[in-house]
Amino acid sequence: MYKTSTQLLKLNNKNFNRYIEYASSVVYNGGTVAFPTETVYGLGANALEHSAVSKIFEAKGRPADNPLIVHISSKEDISKIALEIPDQAHKLIDLFWPGPLTLIMKRKRIVPDITTGGLDTVAIRMPANKIAISLLKNSGCPIAAPSANLSGKPSPTTAQHVLKDLNGKIDIIIDGGDVTIGLESTVLDLTSSYPTILRPGDISYNDLCAHLDRVEVGYNNNAEESKIVKSPGLKYKHYSPKSHVILALLTSTIEKHAEKIVQLQKENKEKKKKVGLLLMEETSQHIKSYYHLNNSFSLGKNAIDAGKALFRGLRYFDDNNFDIIIVDGNINNEGIGVAVLNRLRKAADEIL
Repeated sequence: MYKTSTQLLKLNNKNFNRYIEYASSVVYNGGTVAFPTETVYGLGANALEHSAVSKIFEAKGRPADNPLIVHISSKEDISKIALEIPDQAHKLIDLFWPGPLTLIMKRKRIVPDITTGGLDTVAIRMPANKIAISLLKNSGCPIAAPSANLSGKPSPTTAQHVLKDLNGKIDIIIDGGDVTIGLESTVLDLTSSYPTILRPGDISYNDLCAHLDRVEVGYNNNAEESKIVKSPGLKYKHYSPKSHVILALLTSTIEKHAEKIVQLQKENKEKKKKVGLLLMEETSQHIKSYYHLNNSFSLGKNAIDAGKALFRGLRYFDDNNFDIIIVDGNINNEGIGVAVLNRLRKAADEIL
């Protein structure tokens, strides 16, 4: 049975401790709390209680075989849920935690099957966000937390995004303002023959290779409906609004790329479609030199900007009932740009 409304707690310096203690008590007693991390907003519940975690799946409409990430507040917490901690994990934890890196290890049986998607592994992360860490410490338990959105939709980067999707379906939303990264964490599997990236994020392949002898890439950019996976974000269509998303990749010069986007917009407008453009600044400037832009949303100057703006832009056009969203793929495929393009490919209905 869903609730009539969800409590929205907007934090400030005066109420911070009181609201955190209240939200923590809700988690401790089996409830659901959405909270900000540096990546996206997460929907949290006690990771060790089957009944609590089941509320996450119910609220999101999430498939039961899609594993969750377990968030912790200290390195000491790892041994409570992981059966063994590989030597490589210690190095990565010292380098990248707290931060946007999720590590997959063998799990202890204290972690219920519902949290791990029935797998013998568990995905663990220590977030780099004051609110998230305070919630974890005060709750006294690890918190399972996927993104706080309806399953398959663009991830939330503000409390209002969460409210739009989950109002009446969860207990509390902690409003801590906009997130700083905007894309979900990098997921690294440490139970394979070699450390394997299952989902790209802000911690890049090159970042990891600088500290590990060998790193494999174990993801592709398409939904795999039949494959058993150890990480969220791999098996089902993700990050996708109701609007039809067209990803326009940069395949030649920037001039021809800009012309392609303008032509796509014109063709769809002729079909009486309401068309929005998600554009990198460079592409936008080329288009403006010969074509009047309207219904456009900026992805910024670089891949870091695009990571912060992507989900917000998709939601903006979706919330305003656009039929078509044309997304500019003029993004450098390095660093976090790999993660941005990964999310775009998964969100797209067409790739041109």
